[in-house]
Parts: sequence; C-alpha cells; structure tokens
Amino acid sequence: MSELHKWIGFAVVGGFAVLFLWGIGAKLFKRGPGDWFWRWLVLVQVLVGVQTIVGIVLFLSGERAPTLLHYAYGLFPIIVLVVAHVVARGMEREPWIPFAWAGFFCFGLTLRALMTGLGIG
Repeated sequence: MSELHKWIGFAVVGGFAVLFLWGIGAKLFKRGPGDWFWRWLVLVQVLVGVQTIVGIVLFLSGERAPTLLHYAYGLFPIIVLVVAHVVARGMEREPWIPFAWAGFFCFGLTLRALMTGLGIG
C-alpha cells in the first residue's frame, strides 16, 4: 500500500468517527450540529474522493490489495453517502441525522478497509 493511500485512509477513518460523534453530541444536547458539521462533511467527502482516485491509480499501476474485501469496504462508503444525501434531501427537520448515521457505518467500513489494506485481520 502506498504511504499516501495509507495516511489518507487514516484521515478518512478519523473523519467519519468525528462526523458520527458530532451527530451524537448534537442529538444528546438537543441542538443542531452547526455550520462546521456541514463543512466537516464536505471535507470528509473530498477525502473519500481523493482516496478513491489514489486507490484507482494504485490498482491501474499494478498494486493490488491483499484481499478483495478491501475494495468492497472501500467502495461501500460511497454508496452509504449517496443514500444519506437522498434521505436527507427529503427531510424538513434535522437533515443532518442521515449523515451522522452514515458517519457511523462509514467509520466501520473504512476502518475495515484500512485494516485489510494493512494486512490486519
């Protein structure tokens, strides 16, 4: 695994963890997450896009992950984010909640992608 792909992977996993925890905090304190939540979401989505492009470049250059699960765990978060956007678009109140849940699921998926890429588990 390239060093760049690895370090972006750590950032993506951490970014999704923060997104989820931010959403939990907003719900527990019964307040909206604020503007910075949306900026954080954009940052995490951009990181996912960059990570995907780096992964495709690595794949096309001949580097392969140790297992096919790495690709599934890495691509499913994109699907989860698209679903969160569709669900949130139809919500009048608290449209940030689907993204907090997406952060939860994507945290787990990207953590597993990172672990399989690193050869752990």
